[in-house]
Amino acid sequence: MGALEGRVALVTGAGMGIGRGIAAAFAREGADVVVAEIDETAGAGTARWLRDEWGVRAHFQRTDITDKGQVHAMVDAAVERFGRLDILVNNAWRSSGYARFENMTDEQLRGGFDMAVMAAFWAMRRALPELERRGTGRVINLCSLNGVNAHMYSVQYNAAKEALRTLTRTAAREWAPKQICCNVICPGAQSEAFRRVAEANPQMAAASAAANPMGRIGDPVEDIGPVAVFLAGDASRYVTGNTLFVDGGAHINGVQWAPQVD
Repeated sequence: MGALEGRVALVTGAGMGIGRGIAAAFAREGADVVVAEIDETAGAGTARWLRDEWGVRAHFQRTDITDKGQVHAMVDAAVERFGRLDILVNNAWRSSGYARFENMTDEQLRGGFDMAVMAAFWAMRRALPELERRGTGRVINLCSLNGVNAHMYSVQYNAAKEALRTLTRTAAREWAPKQICCNVICPGAQSEAFRRVAEANPQMAAASAAANPMGRIGDPVEDIGPVAVFLAGDASRYVTGNTLFVDGGAHINGVQWAPQVD
């Protein structure tokens, strides 16, 4: 029996990167998974991989998280298909570019808050009745060291992810009597966004890895996934409102992150 046997998880942005790694870690522990992803090829491929590799039920639900109706639909689809929802992971993010603070547009800033804050807000509210139903409800929101360390040229991402941390802590406090645990992971891992920046800034990426106390950038499945499993399962039933830095110690003194921008 896996640690998540019999439970259903919904992971946004699960078609690639950290979301895919978390979905895989959940499936490995026996959870059925809804893969919510805007990229149909990536999302369907992840769902198929989970089914083939671990024999769990996995459903791909195409979802644009900036659309409230589609966010509600993904939650409803999880309940309709699998009869329950125990674990909600808000991870999805689409790159909105890098720019100096003074060059960042209103649309980029609003877009960041739509993707990180509003999407999680809509999903958490819609999922609340199911998360409360069995006393095993878990919310895991993916935030970022970018916000904690105020990395340059991504104010929309930094500000939105720090707002998501506050949203998570508020829900944790209000929903604690319902036995719903809400926590944050700030990962340091080879996400799709990291890979894109690394390709454009190879020297900076190498310096970031070298500056990490463990000397490497984490793996989404093996380094981030097990921590998500812990927060999703019974072992964390008395853990709520916390931020776990799963980053090889990068948060201790900060890691240099300064991509080239105009």
